[in-house]
Amino acid sequence: MTKSIHIDLFTDVVCPWCLIGTARLDEALSALDPEVDVQITHHPFLLDPSTPKEGVNTKERLKAKYGGDVDAMQARVEQVARDAGVPLDISVQPLSYPTIEVHTLIRLAPIEHQYGLAKAYAAAYFLEGRNIADWELLADIAQEHGYTREAALVVLTDESEHDTTRAMALSASQQGINGVPFFIFNNRFAISGGQPAEIFARAFRVALGEEEL
Repeated sequence: MTKSIHIDLFTDVVCPWCLIGTARLDEALSALDPEVDVQITHHPFLLDPSTPKEGVNTKERLKAKYGGDVDAMQARVEQVARDAGVPLDISVQPLSYPTIEVHTLIRLAPIEHQYGLAKAYAAAYFLEGRNIADWELLADIAQEHGYTREAALVVLTDESEHDTTRAMALSASQQGINGVPFFIFNNRFAISGGQPAEIFARAFRVALGEEEL
């Protein structure tokens, strides 16, 4: 019988630690027995629900929220990302954009495309410095991950679906998910943050019943 692992994954596209966490998850997945079926369901999380359509300067937002040396904070994230194989240069993308529409496209995508679509949007944002509030860009990328362009544009104009996404993100926060990335394995246990690949490898063994929790 094929063994399976289901991962409920909470991320935000504008979260650099989510970029790092998924890179490390990918490293662990690449070493997993190919007979193990892994299904990843994406769930929305909003780092800043108040972000305006035109975006805000990320460095100024972080300074206002946390204070301290933001340059040093970002340099540390860049180094951790490079150690995970991600060529992150935060200066490529100085702005944060709202992600309701991105999340809505991801959650309504066929489940086998959700993870790839989320990673494609994150790469466009962080590595290419693209505006992920731009509907044309979102539809272009969605076309490569299970959507027709027309279907993607319908989702982007559906305010009721956007409201559902907001409600789901709020529900996640109310259930105690206060930071991302956040991974739930087989609805049994969770891992928070951009953990090393070996932590994910152990989580796989626990999920498969090969090791105790």
